[in-house]
Amino acid sequence: MSAAIETMEQNDIDLEQASAEERVRWAVETFGSELIMTTSFGTHSAVMLHLVTSVLPDIPVVFIDTGYLFPETYKFAHELSERLNLNLKKFLPKMSAAEQEALYGKMWENGEEGHKRYALINKVEPMDRAVRDLGAKAWLAGLRRSQGSSRSERPVVQVQNQMTKVYPILDWDNRKMHQYLTANDLPYHPLWDEGYVSLGDWHSTSKLMPGMTEEQTRFGGLKRECGLHELSGQADFQI
Repeated sequence: MSAAIETMEQNDIDLEQASAEERVRWAVETFGSELIMTTSFGTHSAVMLHLVTSVLPDIPVVFIDTGYLFPETYKFAHELSERLNLNLKKFLPKMSAAEQEALYGKMWENGEEGHKRYALINKVEPMDRAVRDLGAKAWLAGLRRSQGSSRSERPVVQVQNQMTKVYPILDWDNRKMHQYLTANDLPYHPLWDEGYVSLGDWHSTSKLMPGMTEEQTRFGGLKRECGLHELSGQADFQI
């Protein structure tokens, strides 16, 4: 184990007890100009965007636009970007949605392998390109343990595929998210009021229905992660 990773693990013990703002400040002090953040402009995305830019206003904010987002997401992204004066960096897949469907069909209808191929083309490759283009070594993301079983054991700081990921609000629940939004007069995604509790592409997102968990509203319940937090660094997968 490298000295850098040992240091990271030691810091992780301390950061587990730190506040979200203290975690952000630690990341800024540790990684400086090599730090980026990501956003999906999802239901609670205003929390992370406000929290992080309050500490580092000019941080590059990476937005992976798959071309399959809800119209309301694009409007929400535009409004929040203007309101918070985000240093937004949009990255798109190399192939358009029309080209992908012509070559591969509707990949999201083809089980786990189809989802994996879709994620690598539309999310992982653009994210890996963003990391290279921006010279990033560390990445702030808004994952929360309460969102699903795949996130329940994640540490606050994680080294994954040579990228350090920091999750400032990892231990926040929906109540704390609501309190932050209210205290700072920030909006939810407009589809929240229609029953969407977790938002991604329109074809793999469903409303929360009676008897469902939040985890089951994504990808037909097959999985929780979209690919970015499982596969980044693996964009050499044959597409």
